[in-house]
Amino acid sequence: MKTLLASLMLTPLAACAVIPDTPRANGDAASQGSAVAIGQPVWTGDTILTPLAVTEDSRCPINARCVWAGKLTVSTRIAATHWAQTAPLTLGEPYEVMGRTYVLAAATPGQTTDREIPAGEYRFTFEKR
Repeated sequence: MKTLLASLMLTPLAACAVIPDTPRANGDAASQGSAVAIGQPVWTGDTILTPLAVTEDSRCPINARCVWAGKLTVSTRIAATHWAQTAPLTLGEPYEVMGRTYVLAAATPGQTTDREIPAGEYRFTFEKR
């Protein structure tokens, strides 16, 4: 009876799994230096960055003259061993977290005056500095 009672008490615990918050394996993310689309993870050093959404794209169109260059900001998931956070990374501006510095180094395509860029066309390149 004690054995049955003990196994019934432990059964709910057996259904719980501890899932570590480490980055995904190399096969799940693009290699470092790759240009990635929204939702596609990429290795950046020992960290995985995943662009989630363009939150601002006020860059000066390629076929226009502007007084202000504008900016591109991308909501980005940053995941490393034992921590993860979502942060706004702005094109060309360093972002520091947990003693590491990341930069949204490049983004394509450039803005034009004749059309809006669909989310699926963006490609981003991140660097760890």
